[in-house]
Amino acid sequence: MKETEAQSLLDLLGRRPSRIELDRAALEIARIEYPDLDADACITELDHHALAVAERARDLSDGQSFVEAANEYLFGEAGFRGNDEDYYNPENSCLNRVLETKRGIPITLSVIYIEIARRLSKPVSGVGLPGHFLVRYDDPDYAALIDPYHGGALLDVAQCCQLAQVETLDHGMLDPVDRRHIAMRIINNLRGTYFARRETAKALQVLDLLIEAAPTSADEHKQRAVALLQEHRMREALNAFHRYLELSPEAPDRERIEEQIHNIAFWIASRN
Repeated sequence: MKETEAQSLLDLLGRRPSRIELDRAALEIARIEYPDLDADACITELDHHALAVAERARDLSDGQSFVEAANEYLFGEAGFRGNDEDYYNPENSCLNRVLETKRGIPITLSVIYIEIARRLSKPVSGVGLPGHFLVRYDDPDYAALIDPYHGGALLDVAQCCQLAQVETLDHGMLDPVDRRHIAMRIINNLRGTYFARRETAKALQVLDLLIEAAPTSADEHKQRAVALLQEHRMREALNAFHRYLELSPEAPDRERIEEQIHNIAFWIASRN
Protein backbone atom coordinates (compact mmCIF):
# COMPACT_ATOMS: atom_id res chain seq x y z
CA MET A 1 0.00 0.00 0.00
CA LYS A 2 1.46 3.34 -0.99
CA GLU A 3 1.87 5.52 2.09
CA THR A 4 -0.02 8.46 0.61
CA GLU A 5 -2.96 6.30 -0.46
CA ALA A 6 -3.00 4.51 2.89
CA GLN A 7 -3.14 7.82 4.74
CA SER A 8 -5.77 9.19 2.35
CA LEU A 9 -7.97 6.19 3.10
CA LEU A 10 -7.49 6.69 6.84
CA ASP A 11 -8.40 10.35 6.47
CA LEU A 12 -11.54 9.45 4.52
CA LEU A 13 -12.65 6.90 7.11
CA GLY A 14 -11.81 9.27 9.96
CA ARG A 15 -13.92 12.09 8.45
CA ARG A 16 -10.86 14.20 7.68
CA PRO A 17 -10.28 15.95 4.34
CA SER A 18 -9.25 13.40 1.73
CA ARG A 19 -8.96 13.52 -2.04
CA ILE A 20 -8.80 9.76 -2.54
CA GLU A 21 -11.15 8.64 -5.29
CA LEU A 22 -13.62 5.87 -4.64
CA ASP A 23 -11.85 3.34 -6.86
CA ARG A 24 -8.53 3.85 -5.04
CA ALA A 25 -10.26 3.68 -1.65
CA ALA A 26 -11.97 0.40 -2.56
CA LEU A 27 -8.69 -1.06 -3.78
CA GLU A 28 -6.87 -0.07 -0.58
CA ILE A 29 -9.59 -1.81 1.42
CA ALA A 30 -9.18 -4.89 -0.78
CA ARG A 31 -5.54 -5.13 0.32
CA ILE A 32 -6.79 -6.67 3.56
CA GLU A 33 -7.62 -9.76 1.49
CA TYR A 34 -5.13 -9.22 -1.34
CA PRO A 35 -2.11 -7.31 0.03
CA ASP A 36 -0.15 -7.56 -3.22
CA LEU A 37 -2.87 -6.48 -5.65
CA ASP A 38 -1.87 -4.26 -8.57
CA ALA A 39 -3.99 -1.15 -8.06
CA ASP A 40 -2.69 0.62 -11.15
CA ALA A 41 -3.70 -2.32 -13.35
CA CYS A 42 -7.21 -2.16 -11.88
CA ILE A 43 -7.41 1.58 -12.51
CA THR A 44 -6.35 1.00 -16.12
CA GLU A 45 -9.05 -1.65 -16.51
CA LEU A 46 -11.68 0.78 -15.27
CA ASP A 47 -10.35 3.32 -17.78
CA HIS A 48 -10.81 0.76 -20.57
CA HIS A 49 -14.38 -0.01 -19.48
CA ALA A 50 -15.20 3.71 -19.47
CA LEU A 51 -13.78 4.10 -22.98
CA ALA A 52 -15.85 1.14 -24.17
CA VAL A 53 -19.05 2.71 -22.79
CA ALA A 54 -18.21 6.04 -24.44
CA GLU A 55 -17.66 4.34 -27.78
CA ARG A 56 -21.01 2.57 -27.60
CA ALA A 57 -23.18 5.50 -26.49
CA ARG A 58 -25.24 7.08 -29.28
CA ASP A 59 -24.96 10.49 -27.60
CA LEU A 60 -22.79 10.66 -24.50
CA SER A 61 -24.23 14.06 -23.58
CA ASP A 62 -27.67 12.43 -23.20
CA GLY A 63 -28.31 10.74 -19.85
CA GLN A 64 -30.60 8.03 -21.14
CA SER A 65 -28.15 7.17 -23.91
CA PHE A 66 -25.33 6.86 -21.36
CA VAL A 67 -27.35 4.59 -19.06
CA GLU A 68 -28.45 2.37 -21.95
CA ALA A 69 -24.89 2.06 -23.24
CA ALA A 70 -23.45 1.43 -19.75
CA ASN A 71 -26.04 -1.24 -19.01
CA GLU A 72 -25.69 -3.00 -22.34
CA TYR A 73 -21.91 -3.01 -22.14
CA LEU A 74 -21.36 -3.81 -18.45
CA PHE A 75 -24.08 -6.41 -17.96
CA GLY A 76 -24.17 -7.75 -21.49
CA GLU A 77 -20.91 -7.57 -23.38
CA ALA A 78 -18.56 -7.40 -20.37
CA GLY A 79 -20.60 -9.90 -18.35
CA PHE A 80 -20.70 -8.30 -14.92
CA ARG A 81 -23.39 -9.77 -12.65
CA GLY A 82 -24.32 -10.46 -9.06
CA ASN A 83 -22.68 -13.47 -7.45
CA ASP A 84 -25.75 -15.37 -6.27
CA GLU A 85 -23.80 -18.63 -6.07
CA ASP A 86 -21.23 -17.44 -3.51
CA TYR A 87 -22.59 -14.15 -2.19
CA TYR A 88 -20.73 -14.13 1.14
CA ASN A 89 -17.28 -14.83 -0.25
CA PRO A 90 -15.00 -11.96 0.85
CA GLU A 91 -13.65 -11.58 -2.69
CA ASN A 92 -17.03 -10.10 -3.66
CA SER A 93 -16.11 -7.06 -1.54
CA CYS A 94 -12.71 -6.70 -3.22
CA LEU A 95 -12.78 -4.48 -6.30
CA ASN A 96 -9.75 -6.14 -7.91
CA ARG A 97 -11.42 -9.55 -7.84
CA VAL A 98 -14.78 -8.23 -9.03
CA LEU A 99 -13.02 -6.69 -12.02
CA GLU A 100 -11.32 -10.02 -12.68
CA THR A 101 -14.19 -12.46 -12.13
CA LYS A 102 -17.04 -10.13 -13.25
CA ARG A 103 -18.95 -11.29 -10.16
CA GLY A 104 -19.73 -9.16 -7.13
CA ILE A 105 -22.21 -7.89 -4.59
CA PRO A 106 -24.37 -4.77 -4.99
CA ILE A 107 -21.88 -2.28 -3.59
CA THR A 108 -18.79 -3.37 -5.53
CA LEU A 109 -20.73 -3.58 -8.79
CA SER A 110 -22.07 -0.11 -7.98
CA VAL A 111 -18.54 1.19 -7.41
CA ILE A 112 -17.62 0.06 -10.92
CA TYR A 113 -20.67 1.85 -12.34
CA ILE A 114 -19.95 5.03 -10.38
CA GLU A 115 -16.29 5.10 -11.35
CA ILE A 116 -17.00 4.55 -15.04
CA ALA A 117 -19.50 7.41 -14.88
CA ARG A 118 -16.97 9.65 -13.10
CA ARG A 119 -14.45 9.07 -15.87
CA LEU A 120 -17.06 10.22 -18.39
CA SER A 121 -18.23 13.19 -16.27
CA LYS A 122 -21.69 11.67 -15.82
CA PRO A 123 -23.71 12.39 -12.63
CA VAL A 124 -23.98 8.92 -11.06
CA SER A 125 -23.96 8.44 -7.30
CA GLY A 126 -24.55 5.65 -4.80
CA VAL A 127 -27.81 5.00 -2.99
CA GLY A 128 -27.53 3.06 0.27
CA LEU A 129 -30.80 1.24 0.81
CA PRO A 130 -31.08 -1.04 3.85
CA GLY A 131 -29.73 -4.41 2.76
CA HIS A 132 -29.06 -3.36 -0.84
CA PHE A 133 -27.08 -0.81 -2.79
CA LEU A 134 -28.02 1.00 -5.99
CA VAL A 135 -26.81 3.83 -8.15
CA ARG A 136 -28.75 6.78 -9.44
CA TYR A 137 -28.30 8.89 -12.54
CA ASP A 138 -29.58 12.42 -12.11
CA ASP A 139 -29.28 15.41 -14.42
CA PRO A 140 -31.82 18.13 -15.28
CA ASP A 141 -33.23 16.10 -18.18
CA TYR A 142 -33.03 12.49 -17.04
CA ALA A 143 -33.06 10.53 -13.80
CA ALA A 144 -32.99 6.81 -13.08
CA LEU A 145 -32.45 4.38 -10.21
CA ILE A 146 -30.24 1.56 -11.44
CA ASP A 147 -29.56 -1.83 -9.85
CA PRO A 148 -26.12 -3.10 -10.94
CA TYR A 149 -26.58 -6.36 -9.03
CA HIS A 150 -29.58 -7.26 -11.18
CA GLY A 151 -28.17 -6.46 -14.59
CA GLY A 152 -28.72 -2.71 -14.45
CA ALA A 153 -32.48 -2.96 -13.92
CA LEU A 154 -34.21 0.42 -13.81
CA LEU A 155 -36.30 0.65 -10.65
CA ASP A 156 -39.23 2.66 -9.40
CA VAL A 157 -39.86 3.52 -5.76
CA ALA A 158 -42.10 0.49 -5.18
CA GLN A 159 -39.36 -1.84 -6.41
CA CYS A 160 -36.86 -0.10 -4.15
CA CYS A 161 -39.18 -0.77 -1.22
CA GLN A 162 -39.26 -4.45 -2.16
CA LEU A 163 -35.46 -4.62 -2.26
CA ALA A 164 -35.19 -2.86 1.09
CA GLN A 165 -38.00 -5.01 2.50
CA VAL A 166 -39.92 -2.00 3.79
CA GLU A 167 -43.43 -0.72 3.11
CA THR A 168 -42.30 2.86 2.53
CA LEU A 169 -38.93 4.52 2.18
CA ASP A 170 -37.93 6.91 4.93
CA HIS A 171 -37.06 10.46 3.94
CA GLY A 172 -33.62 10.60 2.39
CA MET A 173 -33.24 6.87 1.69
CA LEU A 174 -32.84 7.54 -2.02
CA ASP A 175 -30.47 10.46 -1.54
CA PRO A 176 -26.89 10.14 -2.83
CA VAL A 177 -24.29 8.91 -0.34
CA ASP A 178 -20.68 10.08 -0.20
CA ARG A 179 -17.39 8.25 -0.65
CA ARG A 180 -16.97 7.63 3.07
CA HIS A 181 -20.40 5.98 3.33
CA ILE A 182 -19.53 3.66 0.45
CA ALA A 183 -16.07 2.84 1.82
CA MET A 184 -17.50 2.11 5.27
CA ARG A 185 -20.18 -0.11 3.77
CA ILE A 186 -17.53 -2.14 1.92
CA ILE A 187 -15.52 -2.45 5.13
CA ASN A 188 -18.55 -3.47 7.15
CA ASN A 189 -19.39 -6.14 4.59
CA LEU A 190 -15.88 -7.52 4.90
CA ARG A 191 -15.99 -7.34 8.68
CA GLY A 192 -19.28 -9.22 8.81
CA THR A 193 -18.04 -11.85 6.37
CA TYR A 194 -14.83 -12.43 8.31
CA PHE A 195 -16.66 -12.82 11.62
CA ALA A 196 -19.24 -15.15 10.05
CA ARG A 197 -16.47 -17.31 8.57
CA ARG A 198 -14.49 -17.15 11.83
CA GLU A 199 -11.57 -15.54 10.03
CA THR A 200 -10.75 -13.49 13.09
CA ALA A 201 -7.22 -12.57 12.01
CA LYS A 202 -8.70 -10.81 8.94
CA ALA A 203 -11.46 -9.28 11.06
CA LEU A 204 -8.75 -7.83 13.30
CA GLN A 205 -7.09 -6.24 10.27
CA VAL A 206 -10.38 -4.52 9.47
CA LEU A 207 -10.82 -3.34 13.05
CA ASP A 208 -7.22 -2.15 13.32
CA LEU A 209 -7.77 -0.08 10.18
CA LEU A 210 -10.95 1.47 11.59
CA ILE A 211 -9.33 2.20 14.94
CA GLU A 212 -6.30 3.78 13.28
CA ALA A 213 -8.69 6.00 11.33
CA ALA A 214 -10.85 6.86 14.34
CA PRO A 215 -9.11 5.92 17.62
CA THR A 216 -12.00 7.02 19.86
CA SER A 217 -14.64 4.81 18.24
CA ALA A 218 -15.72 2.71 21.22
CA ASP A 219 -17.62 -0.02 19.37
CA GLU A 220 -14.57 -0.90 17.28
CA HIS A 221 -12.53 -1.43 20.45
CA LYS A 222 -15.22 -3.76 21.82
CA GLN A 223 -15.36 -5.77 18.61
CA ARG A 224 -11.58 -5.91 18.58
CA ALA A 225 -11.64 -7.30 22.12
CA VAL A 226 -14.05 -10.03 21.03
CA ALA A 227 -11.85 -10.93 18.05
CA LEU A 228 -8.76 -11.00 20.25
CA LEU A 229 -10.54 -13.37 22.62
CA GLN A 230 -11.30 -15.68 19.71
CA GLU A 231 -7.59 -15.57 18.84
CA HIS A 232 -6.74 -16.40 22.50
CA ARG A 233 -4.78 -13.14 22.82
CA MET A 234 -6.04 -12.62 26.34
CA ARG A 235 -3.94 -9.70 27.57
CA GLU A 236 -4.66 -7.71 24.42
CA ALA A 237 -8.37 -8.52 24.77
CA LEU A 238 -8.30 -7.32 28.36
CA ASN A 239 -6.74 -4.02 27.31
CA ALA A 240 -9.24 -3.61 24.47
CA PHE A 241 -12.21 -4.12 26.81
CA HIS A 242 -10.75 -1.57 29.24
CA ARG A 243 -10.34 0.90 26.38
CA TYR A 244 -13.96 0.35 25.33
CA LEU A 245 -15.19 1.26 28.82
CA GLU A 246 -12.88 4.29 28.96
CA LEU A 247 -14.38 5.58 25.73
CA SER A 248 -17.95 4.64 26.66
CA PRO A 249 -18.29 4.97 30.45
CA GLU A 250 -22.09 4.89 30.25
CA ALA A 251 -22.18 1.84 27.99
CA PRO A 252 -25.44 -0.12 28.42
CA ASP A 253 -23.45 -3.37 28.56
CA ARG A 254 -20.95 -2.07 31.10
CA GLU A 255 -21.86 -4.65 33.76
CA ARG A 256 -21.44 -7.53 31.34
CA ILE A 257 -18.13 -6.17 30.05
CA GLU A 258 -16.82 -5.68 33.59
CA GLU A 259 -17.69 -9.31 34.31
CA GLN A 260 -15.82 -10.34 31.16
CA ILE A 261 -12.81 -8.27 32.26
CA HIS A 262 -12.89 -9.97 35.67
CA ASN A 263 -12.99 -13.42 34.07
CA ILE A 264 -10.12 -12.66 31.71
CA ALA A 265 -8.00 -11.18 34.51
CA PHE A 266 -8.66 -14.28 36.65
CA TRP A 267 -7.69 -16.54 33.73
CA ILE A 268 -4.43 -14.64 33.19
CA ALA A 269 -3.58 -14.65 36.91
CA SER A 270 -4.21 -18.40 37.20
CA ARG A 271 -1.54 -19.05 34.59
CA ASN A 272 1.20 -16.93 36.15
